Amino acid sequence: MDLDPTDLRLLELLQDDASLTNQALAARAATSPATALRRVRRLLDQGVIERRVALLQPHALGAGLTALVEITLDRQGAEHLDAFEQRAVAERAVQQCWRVSPGPDFVLVLHVPAMPAYQALVQRLFTQDANVRNVKAYFSVKRAKFDPRLDLAGFRPSAPPAP
Repeated sequence: MDLDPTDLRLLELLQDDASLTNQALAARAATSPATALRRVRRLLDQGVIERRVALLQPHALGAGLTALVEITLDRQGAEHLDAFEQRAVAERAVQQCWRVSPGPDFVLVLHVPAMPAYQALVQRLFTQDANVRNVKAYFSVKRAKFDPRLDLAGFRPSAPPAP
């Protein structure tokens, strides 16, 4: 994907506030509204922008329980990894699912209302799966940082095409 300085400016602005109107986005990016609209559509079509969402504050919704869970499977064949991954991502409480190496096979980030909901999820997702060998859960006591933005400072714009 070739990104130029305008693309990177638009991406930075959208990471900070995806609710900007096209007019406001264009003004802040120092480009025309038509250019901003065309480029954002291209970035969406090419999958650079995965989706636009609202980030919710869990504590404002009555807190809840956040758990980071390491999962090790007994059998690590592709079909076993795929099967567990499909079950994990189907759970609404699973906010993130990472296949990792070395160490555990998966790291999940879960958010549930309270411990009974976590216990029910454990029963459904881990206990009933004969291939889950080990589960290690860490419960959040404080969220010191949560920032889904990518640091685009290290991304270099593409070189302009040769004449």
